[in-house]
Amino acid sequence: MNEELITQVGRHLRSWVTGRPPTGDTPGPETATVVLEDAASLEALLGSDVVGPRTLVLAPSVQDRQDSGSGATVVGYEGSLSGAEGDASIGDVLFVQSQDYGVSPYMSLLGTTLVRVAGDTDLEMFLADADAARTEGRFAPFAVSPAVQIADLSALGARVPGDGPGTRLYVDRDGGVSVSPQGLRLGTAGDSAVDLHSAWQRLDAASDPGGAVPLGAAVSEEVRGPAVRRRPWLARYLAALDLLRDLQTRGITEPRVSGFGHRLVPGLGDVDGALDASDPEAPFLCWTSEKAYVRVAGADRTFQLGRRAAEITEMLLVLGSPEAVLERVERNADSSVSGPVDRSAVEWVLAFFADKGVSLVPGAPVLGTAV
Repeated sequence: MNEELITQVGRHLRSWVTGRPPTGDTPGPETATVVLEDAASLEALLGSDVVGPRTLVLAPSVQDRQDSGSGATVVGYEGSLSGAEGDASIGDVLFVQSQDYGVSPYMSLLGTTLVRVAGDTDLEMFLADADAARTEGRFAPFAVSPAVQIADLSALGARVPGDGPGTRLYVDRDGGVSVSPQGLRLGTAGDSAVDLHSAWQRLDAASDPGGAVPLGAAVSEEVRGPAVRRRPWLARYLAALDLLRDLQTRGITEPRVSGFGHRLVPGLGDVDGALDASDPEAPFLCWTSEKAYVRVAGADRTFQLGRRAAEITEMLLVLGSPEAVLERVERNADSSVSGPVDRSAVEWVLAFFADKGVSLVPGAPVLGTAV
């Protein structure tokens, strides 16, 4: 297996697990990634319009090849990619382990690990960890490991545009088709792309909030639906896990994340309706005892800031506008800020991010020229 194919497989496997479209993928009529539990369904799959030139098919114990009919790339693997507790190897180069969410705190991470919510108990443990992070700033150590990919994000409250049959499919031993091993059945290997998309849309529309399909065969919707509705901030929590994994790869461990049990400016902890409370697209501010960082969600860009600039950034993220920041300062509401906060300081922070192409506060104009 050459290096280019290894990179392609890794990108598609992450997409198949999480539901996020593969990085750099151009949407098309066919599915981006299909995993088969049994190669017996491969012929029916390749004969359908579900696969095409942009499709990567992972099937057990088959030879790597480019399918001449569909143009799909077929790659073999050994082991299991669907079991809650199993291991798989791809080309003797990529090694993946899978485990239930509930056992993950007690397991060693030996490499790339797919963590699945495989039942109601797993979901309850996921929600307990999310609540602890939100209220206390305490994140489960395994969940922020760069080795971990949490599966089926859209079912856990994340906003995942593109999740569905156009991004991923799973074919079980009996030929049943779903988007994940825990997902509701959409059809049978060989069914048309139109039929699978129609089934996805119908089943997704029947859940409130949407997202039931990827976990519907394993998790009770009577449990999942209300739990997600009560926590509109779950998408931001899952985005915070991405942030913390990325920082760990840079050697930055155990930072505090603004809005998760802590604020850099303590007085902001009492602000109701903080603008960064639930929006996963809002930038993140986090800090250690030595440095502060701002992460732009979805852009894989991280900026290091000095203490006072970080405090002003947090005020902007929480209060939502330069005017609100200046009004709060005028009321002497935040005496814990490390330095003076005036119009020129706020302008400087806004201009710094604007110069980097980042809208720190959506819709808020820069008040003047930075000093």
